[in-house]
Amino acid sequence: MKKIVLLGLLAVSAMTTPALAINRYNSMSYTCSQARALVGRERAVILRYTGRNNLPIYDRFVSDSALCDTGFYADRTYIPTKDSNSCPVSNCVPSSDDDDR
Repeated sequence: MKKIVLLGLLAVSAMTTPALAINRYNSMSYTCSQARALVGRERAVILRYTGRNNLPIYDRFVSDSALCDTGFYADRTYIPTKDSNSCPVSNCVPSSDDDDR
């Protein structure tokens, strides 16, 4: 009986735990400083913007390398925002070029 109660409590706590979803935003809705603050506050976000070929691009941006998978690190890249065509943010890139070979 104790096992059933324990399993029930674990199931209830799992259902009430917030999902670890990553939020998605349109970078063109924010100024550069707002987009950078958003990444800093949420630590990892997906930003959507239009690429050079006018197709939408979705990419994950992080506040630091601790949010990257093993073998990756946070590197500076640039995205368009409401007030800038080259707002500096960081995304995860491979630590070496060996992955491309």
